[in-house]
Amino acid sequence: MNGCENMKVVDSWQDYELIAMNDGMKLEKWGKFILSRPDPQIIWNEKSDLWKKAQAVYHRSKTGGGAWERKEAIPDKWQIKYKDLTFNVKLMGFKHTGIFPEQAYNWDYMQEKIKKSKRKIKVLNLFAYTGGATVACLNAGATVVHVDSSKGMVAWAKENVLSSNLTAAEVRFIVDDCLKFVAREIRRGNKYDAIIMDPPSFGRGSNKEVWNIEDSLYKLINLCMEVLSPQPLFFLINSYTTGLSPMVLENILNLTVNKKYPGIVTSDEIGIKMQNSSLILPCGIYGRWENFD
Repeated sequence: MNGCENMKVVDSWQDYELIAMNDGMKLEKWGKFILSRPDPQIIWNEKSDLWKKAQAVYHRSKTGGGAWERKEAIPDKWQIKYKDLTFNVKLMGFKHTGIFPEQAYNWDYMQEKIKKSKRKIKVLNLFAYTGGATVACLNAGATVVHVDSSKGMVAWAKENVLSSNLTAAEVRFIVDDCLKFVAREIRRGNKYDAIIMDPPSFGRGSNKEVWNIEDSLYKLINLCMEVLSPQPLFFLINSYTTGLSPMVLENILNLTVNKKYPGIVTSDEIGIKMQNSSLILPCGIYGRWENFD
């Protein structure tokens, strides 16, 4: 019996593979290139010759941060596909590539939900990063307001929309603090049928506003209640905050969205299966409210 049988496991990628895991590192194939990156959840030692294939390795610095070591010539940017979505991959500072492949689980869910609704869905994507969820929702026929405090991440999201051959006319890109933006949307009377958020544990807004998930998340969700349309479709919270349980997100959604709009509230972990193995790497959590179909 698999102890992770209830975890949502992503296994539909063609351009991404989790090849190996060992001693705090993961070996991954991103399209044509193989990268080695840190992951704090990999606390076991399982050596393999596969690690020799790494074309770039991210090394942490003892003083914080780190840097990429390119063992072979790798372009500054290349593309990978997930089904009919296209994303631009880059070697960023602090080990990231601009894509969290486990989010394919949420992309599939959102697209299916939007398509089944058979109506024009207006989506608010907060802490929207490089726009994986934005691209998925646009591809399903929704309109999206994409909000992130980083100009660089919003510019990257625009690249991903264009690379997926989606029309920019269906999306508004906003560089702003999410709390301040939602407060303004309340004053403007704007409404959304679906809300997505991927809040960081800690961060600063475009004007140095401080975000702390323990102090700010519940406040933000309560604000978002004021911009939900009379017939909302879904409300999705994704998190990578260490120690935050999926049930915490479920509890918050029960105390907020589900009180006003009775529906279905669920939560779980998301994981990625390692190739040719029974091992699964946990990759964050989600909490979700959705309407009754």
